Amino acid sequence: MELSDRVMSVRPSGVRKIFDMAKNVKNPIDLSIGEPDFDIPEPIKDEGIFWIKAGFNKYTPSGGIPELREMLLKHLKEDKGIICDDVIVTPGVTGGLLLALMVTLNPLDEVIIPDPYFVLYEYQVLLLGGRPVFIDTYPDFTIKEEKLRAAITDKTKIILINSPNNPTGMVCSRQELEMVARVAKEKDLLLFSDDIYDRFVYEDGDDSVYLGSLYDRTLSFGGFSKTWGMTGWRLGYVAGPSDIIQCMVTMQQYVFSSVNSFAQKAALKALDYNTDNMINIFKQKRDLIYEGLKDKYNVVKPKGAYFIFPEAPGGDGDRFVEKALKKKLFIIPGSVFSNKKTNVRISFAASEEILLKGIDVLRKMA
Repeated sequence: MELSDRVMSVRPSGVRKIFDMAKNVKNPIDLSIGEPDFDIPEPIKDEGIFWIKAGFNKYTPSGGIPELREMLLKHLKEDKGIICDDVIVTPGVTGGLLLALMVTLNPLDEVIIPDPYFVLYEYQVLLLGGRPVFIDTYPDFTIKEEKLRAAITDKTKIILINSPNNPTGMVCSRQELEMVARVAKEKDLLLFSDDIYDRFVYEDGDDSVYLGSLYDRTLSFGGFSKTWGMTGWRLGYVAGPSDIIQCMVTMQQYVFSSVNSFAQKAALKALDYNTDNMINIFKQKRDLIYEGLKDKYNVVKPKGAYFIFPEAPGGDGDRFVEKALKKKLFIIPGSVFSNKKTNVRISFAASEEILLKGIDVLRKMA
């Protein structure tokens, strides 16, 4: 066999499988997709087009263009209160996470990940020789201190937190994040905070605190894919201690070389572009689907992102998804994101018309 042991241990993405199936079906009710259903705002598109036509199409510095790094640092420190010395621009959060793991993880080092979790976390850790250690957050999808402490060993290197969460839509409370920061400091661990859905928070109060504002050994991950719909432009960033960020810049020279040139210029425009109206629309969609399902399903009300994670009737999410496919309803089995298969992930990043059709099918299936 000419293929590496590394690739043979990886299975194709279950999310992509469902997504590709939906594209081949006429008039699907597609609630599988994990990206905003709105296009990039016109002023941001115009900015990108301007720089393409202006000839800004060559390689850029490996850490990102200086003006974007400077603006991001100001934005993160002043607007979000995140503790950081430096920032690197990356090809999405996916690329940023890969670089961060490459410069911090040694073989057999352990990364603690709350379950359910975004699927690529597990495989990026495995591909780099690390060991993902999952802590169960069912049934309310909150992180319990006793479970977190029980998962820590002398090989633990990193705790990875994703809030708002994909696939559950849950937002860690201030109390949860303060607990995680306290434990990490006590055990001298690194924290990775995936904040890609940070603008998609629908409840007022203390739940909008950033983990990166609580602990100085945190790498904060963010990007432009969700808030501004720039998924295909592949642009993210990582902020944190300068020693780690500088190592990531060096690593990026050999992994990605540099990042999309014109998208970085457009990102400068995006950071000043207000998307509150779009976020309010997503809150309305959250309310629509939750109200449509809560009397038929065992479901926790999502506080952020654009996913809801109900328990499947009978507790078999895989089988439930197969039945839904026969009705042209495309959703994702919870087993893609978890060591359990009891739930399903439903995206409400869709038009109201599609959502209502999906809710109707789901109510009948219950």
